[in-house]
Amino acid sequence: MPLKRTTLGLLLAGAGLLSANNALAASDTLIYCTVASPESFNPQLSTSGPTFIATSQMLYNRLVTLRGSDKTPAPSLATDWTISPDGKTYTFTLRKGVKFNRNKFFTPSRDFNAEDVVFTVMRQKDPNHPYHKVSGGNYEYFTDLGLDKLIAKVEALDDYHVRFTLTQPNAAFLADWTMDFASILSAEYADAMMKKGTPENVDNWPIGTGPYALQQYKQDSLIRYIANPHYWQGEVASKHLIFSITPDAQTRLSKLKTNECQIIPAPLPEQFDAIKRDNNLQLHSIDGLNVGYLAFNTAKKPFDNLLVRQALSYALDKKAIVAAVFKESGSPASSLLPPGMLGYNDKLPGYEYNPQKARELLKQAGLEKGFTTDIWSMPVARPYNPNSRRIAEMIQSDWAQVGVKAKIVTWEWGQYLAGLRKGEQHSALYGWVSDNGDPDNFATLLGCDGVQSGANVARWCDKSYDSLIKQAIAVNTPAERGKLYQQAQEVFAKQAPWLPLANGKVFYATRNNLSGYVVDVNGSDFSKAKLN
Repeated sequence: MPLKRTTLGLLLAGAGLLSANNALAASDTLIYCTVASPESFNPQLSTSGPTFIATSQMLYNRLVTLRGSDKTPAPSLATDWTISPDGKTYTFTLRKGVKFNRNKFFTPSRDFNAEDVVFTVMRQKDPNHPYHKVSGGNYEYFTDLGLDKLIAKVEALDDYHVRFTLTQPNAAFLADWTMDFASILSAEYADAMMKKGTPENVDNWPIGTGPYALQQYKQDSLIRYIANPHYWQGEVASKHLIFSITPDAQTRLSKLKTNECQIIPAPLPEQFDAIKRDNNLQLHSIDGLNVGYLAFNTAKKPFDNLLVRQALSYALDKKAIVAAVFKESGSPASSLLPPGMLGYNDKLPGYEYNPQKARELLKQAGLEKGFTTDIWSMPVARPYNPNSRRIAEMIQSDWAQVGVKAKIVTWEWGQYLAGLRKGEQHSALYGWVSDNGDPDNFATLLGCDGVQSGANVARWCDKSYDSLIKQAIAVNTPAERGKLYQQAQEVFAKQAPWLPLANGKVFYATRNNLSGYVVDVNGSDFSKAKLN
């Protein structure tokens, strides 16, 4: 949901704020060149990566986090938990002594407790909750995961114990609570704002338990944060943090070189050499749990025809695309799951580049003379797609060799996402980055339930595939779950609703005097980042 300029462009604190130029010389200040403005300051209402970095990863915490070493759930605001033998009851023990931040509208009178967890869940789950419709009331992650139906009840047993009762076992439930939408909001703040008649303040001027508090926001310009002096994980290394909103990749690199920012995300592959040559900069990378793909809209002709989807998969030189666009930043993908994830199937039959095979299949489909279609191209760079326009042009060229004329279409990012959910495209470049380290996070992108919600941009519903992933989510044994996901991937490969393109590494660049900044499966952690 777009932020309102009239509300969120206001200053939270006018006096004493650092100017952008003064910030360059301040040792207790970091500047991060982010790629876009946040959609909202409540991650329950948002779906984009830049929003999550600016909100859930800065302002909030979740009950559990992902352990970096093995990507399994680990304690955060919950210190431990128990799961009933039937897999339907989860009881969390909450951390004591965790302080909420404050703002000009509200000063908390108590620490984090079970009421905050219940509020966070019920706002999203219950259509009759007082806050459900505030700020538009669109909780895409919560509903796309089916949590509104899966959670039968959530209750505070006392201040520091919360019990979830599920309608059925769900092996990904714990991992789901590591995700950004599960950030814990303050029930006390929400109650106070509702009584004042300003409930939107909860989303526009957030209060959380995270390492930073929001200080100032100017849409499409900057966000200022100030360190939480009572952060439960210890002292925050840099008192001031500024997000300089810089959509253009070349401008981000220029700002890094001139020390106008000290961290940039997603440098382009063609920028790597320049970063490596600069003695003041460092290039960093981590293996990303992601997949970039071309989705065929199977609800539109001719992509409702399997032969056509297979033909255009054979017509595409995937290896050439990865070599030209990703260079050292990615490798060709063959599955809907990224390598290294539970259940990844490395023995899937692939669609090797074979234009002759493509022509034969098009002839079988009655389209020997080809047809006209479109390719939607993302307006943003992602680790799984660093240059969407270039990829679209290469696909366009390959398809032209088999008689298919494709028009490249692009939109502003919000409009692009909205169009995909409505199914307006014939084919589209898209991708996914793991939210929680669990294969269900990817597999459900092609589930039948996602066709109606719009999360399944291929609009593909295969009953055998859907049955396999639903069986997998109900099984707690990893080995058994893995076999079911492998079988589901075999169905996926034969039916070709997507053409997987690449698994990308996650790159970022910093000034070489920066230490303590961490990027991992949980996102970006600035709490220990500082200039030396």
